[in-house]
Amino acid sequence: MDDVLVDFQSGLDKVDEETKSRYRAQGPGEKDRMDEIPGLFGLMDPMPGAIEAVHRLAEVYDVFILSTAPWNNPSAWSDKVMWVTNYFDDVFHKRVIITHRKDLVEGDYLIDDRGKNGTSEFKGEWIHFGSERFPNWDAVVEYLLNK
Repeated sequence: MDDVLVDFQSGLDKVDEETKSRYRAQGPGEKDRMDEIPGLFGLMDPMPGAIEAVHRLAEVYDVFILSTAPWNNPSAWSDKVMWVTNYFDDVFHKRVIITHRKDLVEGDYLIDDRGKNGTSEFKGEWIHFGSERFPNWDAVVEYLLNK
């Protein structure tokens, strides 16, 4: 979902600075933990063209959402389901899979922006969202509807 269906930065932009400071790296070798901010994933806006594109693809394909949620942010799991329900109504009713091993899920295509969490090992075709070939949803839809 992150930076494919939802604009991660748009959620961060809605979080106050005091909260963000608690999740910033505190010392050398530490990483920011912004994805652990409770409620963050419910604040995100859709990526441009994502909602329309998914509706078009759902007319032709059997679509599911496959996403990873931060282990140390339990609200992320429910926030993601609530976001999907809010923006897609019943399109994805009981069609959301949250996993840290995307390679264990079977499918023909996986649209994702990073090769992490099993994406690069996915047995179907990985459509690398944000890449030169698939820079946006228009390119993805054109590719998949012309197959």
